[in-house]
Amino acid sequence: MSNQKKEKKIAKKLLHKYRLVILNEDTFEERLSFKLTRLNVFVLLAISSIFLVAATTVLIAFTPLKEYIPGYSSTALKKKATILNHKTDSLEKVIAVNERYFSSIKKVLHGELSSIDFNRDSIIEAAKLEVSEINLSPTKEDSLLREKVDKEDKYNLFESATKANFVLFPPVNGTITETYNAKEKHYAVDIVVPKDTPIKATADGTVIFADWTTGTGHVILIEHSHGLISVYKHNASLTKAQGDLVKSGEVIAMSGNTGELTTGPHLHFELWSDGYPINPTNFIDFE
Repeated sequence: MSNQKKEKKIAKKLLHKYRLVILNEDTFEERLSFKLTRLNVFVLLAISSIFLVAATTVLIAFTPLKEYIPGYSSTALKKKATILNHKTDSLEKVIAVNERYFSSIKKVLHGELSSIDFNRDSIIEAAKLEVSEINLSPTKEDSLLREKVDKEDKYNLFESATKANFVLFPPVNGTITETYNAKEKHYAVDIVVPKDTPIKATADGTVIFADWTTGTGHVILIEHSHGLISVYKHNASLTKAQGDLVKSGEVIAMSGNTGELTTGPHLHFELWSDGYPINPTNFIDFE
């Protein structure tokens, strides 16, 4: 019985009618009035809440506003992230190749040479070969091939002219104080010259290294055609930078006495052919 009374009491409260009146504050004139019950207010609030949640969901799910909410990302943003990821991977590979390239150059500059295969992407260290271990006597097939090639080159005027025009220019003229000596790992000639004597490029080419080293001071390397590389060490200053194109006889540095491995103003000059050191005096007259 008591439960029925409570239910009737609750129903009465929910269905009890109220009147909401909007009055003019000055004249107390009635502008609007609404008849309300508590049940109507609850239903209205519930419907309004559901509508607000639905509208917010639609607004976030189907408009660009979702990009400003943590956890969401647009298709364009994902595409840019993928492209940047590929570029980063490519840059890492380029950096790795450059590091190996510069490491090879440093080994050549410091004379740390060992026998390895030639790689076009790096300056190769010298291969130590014992002449006594090599059989230099030509075979029958080799003799026939040489004769055939000589006949072909004899009438190849264009190729002959190209090789004849490739002349090495002396970087400086002076007295050679230390000659090329492969056994003592001195793969260069040292030419004594006065300080600040212009150092010239021995042939046309591209500067592949121009910087300071502790042992040999200001150093510049030039890559020429036919797989030739020339090296100039102990300079007082450099007039060319990495990547510059130079002509034969063009001034590339000024002679000096820089670096720890020097005893006076001179030029330390090296020639490398396809990754192997060669004696510069076989091709250049420094006197």
